[in-house]
Amino acid sequence: MTDVIAFFPGQGAQQVGMLADLAAEYPQIQSTFAEASESIHLDLWAMCQDGPAETLNQTYNTQPALLTASVALWRVLKEACPALNVVAGAGHSLGEYSALVAADAIDFADAVRLVKKRGELMEAAVPAGQGGMAAILGLEEDQIRAVCAEASAAGVVEPANFNAPGQIVIAGAMSGVEKAIELAKAAGAKRALPLAVSGPFHSSLMKAAAEEFGEALNAVSFRAPAFPVYHNVDNAVATLAEIPSRLLAQLYSPVNWTGAVQACRGRADNAIEFGPGKVLSGLNKRIDKTLATHNTGDATSLQATIAFIQGS
Repeated sequence: MTDVIAFFPGQGAQQVGMLADLAAEYPQIQSTFAEASESIHLDLWAMCQDGPAETLNQTYNTQPALLTASVALWRVLKEACPALNVVAGAGHSLGEYSALVAADAIDFADAVRLVKKRGELMEAAVPAGQGGMAAILGLEEDQIRAVCAEASAAGVVEPANFNAPGQIVIAGAMSGVEKAIELAKAAGAKRALPLAVSGPFHSSLMKAAAEEFGEALNAVSFRAPAFPVYHNVDNAVATLAEIPSRLLAQLYSPVNWTGAVQACRGRADNAIEFGPGKVLSGLNKRIDKTLATHNTGDATSLQATIAFIQGS
């Protein structure tokens, strides 16, 4: 039996048509989407298969759709490989909710409703066009912090995602983000480009959403996770008492994916990315080349991962 770490992607991994090649072979895909759709009265499978992309990419649609896709793949693999031994888990932003569902810390239907609300509040926290995010490639953490500090004279801008060494996302007021892009290029960034997102996620500007989301979190029952789940906010293992406060703080705090992978790393040499695409696999190679990350988002990847587990 091989110990594995379970990783779950966040926004950006979605695509129209995701999991289509798996649905015919694995009935858990359709049943999981049906369960989620019923919980929020929205046909998520039709949205994922038919689009349009503009609808799927709206934050309040993306979040329940991706959570459902990840949980569906988790269920498929667990059934195909009963001996799967998950020793730790983490998720990128939204993916943290998928990790908590997988660890049986929250009911799936509750999580779907929660992330739908999360997406709605994130979308509404800052008026459209007033906030944004940008990816900065080729600068170190201390350089990014210095760029943001200088650019803040033009408007709030802060580090938002520490995705991998040399790959950091910033977020804030549009004026601050634009100034930071200019300063980052001057500082030697390989690339500095705005992202196609609807708001300054994981920045202090999201605190406007916190009070109402705190109420939604408090209405949900959590359980102690069945395996260690590492939070985005502090890369500490989730404890029952602190799960709601860590999920709330995640709204307006940076996602430290580099730290999460490093925190999990000592527990296993293999990881599985439960979700469409291979976003986390790419980041993980930059963080630690010795950690093998297996994929599940299409038939070829899933079959290879099943074969790996069964052969271990």
